[in-house]
Parts: sequence; C-alpha cells; structure tokens
Amino acid sequence: MNRKKLTLAILVLLLILSIIYSVFSQPRQKKAGTLKYPGKGATVSQTGSKAFSSSTSARIDDKKLQLQLLDKEYPKFAGFRRNIFAPIFHEDVKPESRPTGRINLPIPPPPPVRPAPPVAPPAMQMPEQTPVQRDMARFTFLGFLKKDNSKTIFLSSDKEIFLVKKGDTIAGKYEVANLTEDALTIHPLSGGGEIVIPLIENKSLAAPKR
Repeated sequence: MNRKKLTLAILVLLLILSIIYSVFSQPRQKKAGTLKYPGKGATVSQTGSKAFSSSTSARIDDKKLQLQLLDKEYPKFAGFRRNIFAPIFHEDVKPESRPTGRINLPIPPPPPVRPAPPVAPPAMQMPEQTPVQRDMARFTFLGFLKKDNSKTIFLSSDKEIFLVKKGDTIAGKYEVANLTEDALTIHPLSGGGEIVIPLIENKSLAAPKR
C-alpha cells in the first residue's frame, strides 16, 4: 500500500509541475501604452511606433518598381542549354531552297534515233560463162523420144525446134556422143574431152564449167 501511495504521489507531483511549466512557457501579448480617444491626448510607446514605421516602409518599398535592377549587368551563362521539351528523336529537315531569279527550263528530250537504212547486200557477180556454157544455154530441152532403139531429143532455140540424135552436130561445134533420158553427152569438134549435160524438161541446157 505504501508503494502504491508513493507512486501516486509522484505522478500527481509531475502533473502539477507540467501544468506550471506550460503556463509560464506560453507567449504573452505585449500591451501598448495608454491610448487616448479624440479629445484626449493619445500616447503610444516609442517601441511600438518604431516597429510600425519600419514595417510600413518595408511594405512600401516592396511595391515600388526598382528600375536600377535593369541597368545591372548579370554574368552570362556559359553552360550548355537544352530544351527539355524537344523530342528525343527528330528527322533532319533540309533547308528549303529559295527561288532564284533564273527560270529553269525543262530539258528537251533527245531527238529520236533514226534507224540506219538497210544496207543492200552486194550484188552477186555471176561467174563468167565459158564458150560451151554460152552455146548450150541457147537451147531448151523439150522432150525425149525412143523408137526402135533410136533415141531422139527435142531442142528449141530462137523459136525453132531441132531433132537431135546420136552423131548429130549441135551449133556446128559439138558432136552428140551419147543420148539418154537424163543426159546429153557431147564433145567439141575442136578437140577436148566429153561434156555431160543434164536434161531437165523446159529448162536451158546447163553445161558444167570446164
């Protein structure tokens, strides 16, 4: 019981001390000097008037436009400036070409390419005919007749028809050495070997070149 009473007494004492401390630690308002209303002399303490004048002057100075700050030179910022609102990735924009005083005329199209005229192939030179070829070319073979072991061919020249057999002479220069349905064999009277000429109906006699 004594211990409980002692504990209770200590708590009560601490409560009283805390109340006393809180009372003395509270800020107190300063009382102004005696004031007198109209008709009576008003007196205000010097400390209050000085504080009021200094505070009002400070407020008035804050409302003034201080022009002397415009003439003041500030040090230039030498650091790097960057626009934080600019896009991170941007395309390079080419500067627009300004129009000049010259008028660019369109380039005329190239003239059409004309094809080269076709080159005519060189005329084939006919080989020069031999005398036998010239003489035989005058005659045209018309047909062949075989009767009783006798063979005859029909030749035409200058609208004349000639019947030619073996042993006859053609153009007075060539003797007929042999006759078949497909070939005529002659030999020149002036000498030389035999010449075999193929027989084609309605075609000129074409002697081989010798």
